[in-house]
Amino acid sequence: MLQNNPLDLLRQARTRYSQGELASLLEVDVRTIRRWEVRDNNPPPYLADAIRQRILPLVSVEPTKNYHFTFIDLFAGIGGIRLGFEAHGGHCVFTSEWNTFAQKTYLANFPQDDAHLLAGDITAVDAEDIPDHDLLLAGFPCQPFSIAGVSKKNALGRPHGFECTTQGTLFFDVARIIATKRPKAFLLENVKNLLSHDKGNTFRVILQTLRDELGYDVHYKVIDGQRFVPQHRERIIIVGFREKTGFSWDDLKLPAEGPRLSSILHPQDGSEVAEEPYTTGSKATINSKYTLTPKLWAYLQAYAEKHRAAGNGFGFGLVNGESVTRTLSARYYKDGSAILVSQDSHKQPRRLTPRECARLMGFPDNFNIRVSDTQSYQQLGQAAVVPVIKAVAGIMNPHIMMMVSANTHGEANVS
Repeated sequence: MLQNNPLDLLRQARTRYSQGELASLLEVDVRTIRRWEVRDNNPPPYLADAIRQRILPLVSVEPTKNYHFTFIDLFAGIGGIRLGFEAHGGHCVFTSEWNTFAQKTYLANFPQDDAHLLAGDITAVDAEDIPDHDLLLAGFPCQPFSIAGVSKKNALGRPHGFECTTQGTLFFDVARIIATKRPKAFLLENVKNLLSHDKGNTFRVILQTLRDELGYDVHYKVIDGQRFVPQHRERIIIVGFREKTGFSWDDLKLPAEGPRLSSILHPQDGSEVAEEPYTTGSKATINSKYTLTPKLWAYLQAYAEKHRAAGNGFGFGLVNGESVTRTLSARYYKDGSAILVSQDSHKQPRRLTPRECARLMGFPDNFNIRVSDTQSYQQLGQAAVVPVIKAVAGIMNPHIMMMVSANTHGEANVS
């Protein structure tokens, strides 16, 4: 059940809304919200009812009843991996994401019910407390493993296992949850460089952990997102099954050619409804703040010329409607130089708007963006390409369903 303590409910509401948004919804001054939060004044008892009546109904949802399988979403970011599996009938039963800004975007798009509250730091969560699930999803960070302790234990003839090998990394938390909950399958997503990270040691330890220590049938593949979106973005997808299945990457049918940038750009002709602050007016014209200043544009051109003269390829990436862009990075908010959209000859180029970046990652237009441009660029630059995950989920789904069905029939026979 939801807490009755008004301060607890206020804290829960603040994971979804800013102080200003809450003040407007509760019809109080922003300073009042601030005083409640820092305990200058104790929140009045009526606040609990006010939050339940005015705030929680905006984000609460009926629990999904017609789902095919359950999954947990670790290192969830803003939910790109989740979207891909929900499209195939999956139902999320647990989420973990530590970044408070990413939490805000996630909760704006995936409201939590009483039985499914978003956890922050996964390292502080006991694996036994995580609900049972059919599938584990994780976009974990890439970190090196220390093998010094392993070598010493080998010399002493002592067993080590993944608890020693991966301790201190966030992959350890993925492994310990798999070891404890034994899901039927998992999907892990990471940067392509995971293959070569730490001279290949990182990936070797991951495969050894998943295959030898945990006993899963593991398959991996590097997929370029440009087959689905107009962006060159290579990511490694690692999938595993608790038992041998007929899974094969040959079943993944990639489009022969992906779309071009024009498919995600604001048309600016009135055919799209304005979405402030990105676009304004009857023609939904792009806000001028996304156009580079003459000073910044001059600097970027001089910087690119300097590196061209030195014989390397550093510089801005100028694109048009027929282009496929470079990889959108979390640093795009700095100056946007990796992807600059050409405009009329008398104008400086412009950055993509956050909505265009969301489209570049394959997020639908109803995906709610409630954070600043800086946070939006960072979050989208770290997200998974949704249609890539959806395609992989599509070829995993028959095997997951077969295992779910076998488990259900087994339980029925036992009873």
